[in-house]
Amino acid sequence: MSGYPTPHINATPEDFAKTVLMPGDPLRAKFIAENFLDNPRLVNNVRGIQGYTGSYKGVPVSVMASGMGMPSIGIYSHELYNFFGVENIIRVGSAGGMSQKVDVRDIIIAQGACTDSNYAHNFRLPGTFAPIADYTLLSTVVNKAQEMKLSYTVGNVLSSDIFYGDTAGLSPDEAPAPLWGKMGVLGVEMEAAALYMNAARAGKRALAILTVSDHLLTGEALSAEQRQNSFTDMMKLSLETAVSL
Repeated sequence: MSGYPTPHINATPEDFAKTVLMPGDPLRAKFIAENFLDNPRLVNNVRGIQGYTGSYKGVPVSVMASGMGMPSIGIYSHELYNFFGVENIIRVGSAGGMSQKVDVRDIIIAQGACTDSNYAHNFRLPGTFAPIADYTLLSTVVNKAQEMKLSYTVGNVLSSDIFYGDTAGLSPDEAPAPLWGKMGVLGVEMEAAALYMNAARAGKRALAILTVSDHLLTGEALSAEQRQNSFTDMMKLSLETAVSL
């Protein structure tokens, strides 16, 4: 496949900024565009996956949803990187805490992304690929988080294909969360690993910034209002990063 529009994005390369913020939820993409960007315009709405381009502090920035899961973000990030000239994708999403090192409301900056997915099979590698974030994006967002005095942790996450896992009959020690937590994994989400692999293959940059919305070890969870307030910090952090590249 070559050229544009692609099957999933009805736009031209000129419609996108070099940096795209990518939440999972199309309505969150709309929220970011309408509340943080100047003069946002809708550039894609195929299958309801809304994409907007505007500016933040005078710098062009795009925001487009990824949908849920690695197959979905795999499609959209591949097309943005390879057909629309996008250089940087920053995933902004939620994660379930899997470590005592993080609390709800904390921001996880995903240095690496473990996965239980078979997504890497697509690249025909004779071994196991370790998906990692781009260092320029990683170091930039850490500096910005420090400037903004946000509570954040840098580390590994798990990108899982499974949301409703069948854990019936397992003891607490056999459940996935504490097992991953023992390996230093901070939280679980569903997209970062595929994004990091696509960025590596395309020679582009990727980073996931995640807000801990609930904790699998403690059972604590944010209310809808608390989640929105915490996500606002993450959105501002991602935008400050986008205009600093």
